[in-house]
Amino acid sequence: MPQNTNDVTQLTILALDTCTESCSVALTHNGHIYAEQADAPREHSQRLLPMVDKVLKEADIDLSAVSLIAYGRGPGSFTGIRICTSMTQGLALGQDLPVVGISTLQAMAQAAIDHQGAEQIVTAIDARMGEVYWGEFVNRQGLATLINNEMVCRPEEVSRGLDYQQPVYACGTGFDAYPELVISGMQLLADDKFPEARYMLPLAVNAHTNGESTDVEGLQPVYLRDTVTWKKLPGRE
Repeated sequence: MPQNTNDVTQLTILALDTCTESCSVALTHNGHIYAEQADAPREHSQRLLPMVDKVLKEADIDLSAVSLIAYGRGPGSFTGIRICTSMTQGLALGQDLPVVGISTLQAMAQAAIDHQGAEQIVTAIDARMGEVYWGEFVNRQGLATLINNEMVCRPEEVSRGLDYQQPVYACGTGFDAYPELVISGMQLLADDKFPEARYMLPLAVNAHTNGESTDVEGLQPVYLRDTVTWKKLPGRE
């Protein structure tokens, strides 16, 4: 069902994400958001396009009415990032649409801002192999804004640049996998474990306004780990 929103412009934006166990699609059109989400880690490639078709049908438009495609650029599962990138490429090529990549970590931080009014947020995704994907964000005019750099590292190596004397909200599967990441001053958000496409929409508007969108040739997935390893082992998690 559509939801009223004042957080996005009148651009018609389609957002996709399959970078984690969650598969999600969102569309903003004429001041409404249409969204679909499913936890189906091995079914992303089968579910994504039907979800796109569903939100377009609910909005009573076709893909030609879309102004911009936002895609989850990672970090996350190598296979999930590849699926999201290739699906975005296919959709954008057919209509010659601009695209913009949105960080999965940033999307989770945006959810904490929208749900909790959070001012400081730390996000962590389980990266396997004893590591986490880690990002720290602050709320600037309602948007999740990265401080320092996103990183992949062992739990004991994470950066701590926020003011932990003030409330810090924490979300993501990394905190389940590595409870030692939770320190005094953090409030763990148990319901915000995965990025969702709907929270990419205001970030996409901001990025597009700042000139960060590109044509489809500019698609730029972010693995954080060495991309040479990814190229040598296609299809591996």
